[in-house]
Amino acid sequence: MKYQAPQNIKLIIGLGNPLPQYDFTYHNAGFLFVNHIAKIPNLKSQIPNKFQIQNSKNFQFLKINGISLIKPLTFMNESGRAISAAIKYFKIKPEEILIVHDDSDIEIGKYKISFGRGSAGHNGVESIIKSLKTKDFWRLRIGIRPNIRINQSKISINQRLKASAFVLKKISKKDLKILEKVFEEAAQKI
Repeated sequence: MKYQAPQNIKLIIGLGNPLPQYDFTYHNAGFLFVNHIAKIPNLKSQIPNKFQIQNSKNFQFLKINGISLIKPLTFMNESGRAISAAIKYFKIKPEEILIVHDDSDIEIGKYKISFGRGSAGHNGVESIIKSLKTKDFWRLRIGIRPNIRINQSKISINQRLKASAFVLKKISKKDLKILEKVFEEAAQKI
């Protein structure tokens, strides 16, 4: 299948958990991506480097070059409520949003852009699909699965770590550098 870049994106929504204890965890890769976009030089922000809190709408946003960057204030597994509120607030269609989230099935250092796919077990995405009553939206799936090797060979599928073993752990310095490179590359494609 040929790669297709997201079209007509009006909202870039980074998923994560809003409390400080979740800062810089693998599960908050979506928040980190949105923060990365907000810091790119030469982007003209209507609110310099600050997210404007919309408490009644369950999300924060920052407008840059006609695109709103969104961070839900709900927990990851309840993201649908915030995304639904953001879509109503900005009066846009689901196909005009890009959801950015961690993906524990993709190895760290890799990412995938997709449209109209199921949740693949990601509870935050499942919440969005249920709230919007559609899966017709763009997704940027940031790989967070550790690249673990035993005796110089990759671990088999049956030996893989469960996502719960690492998604809420703090990101190592090494992995943060890897994610920053992914963010740079992915930002160019959207």
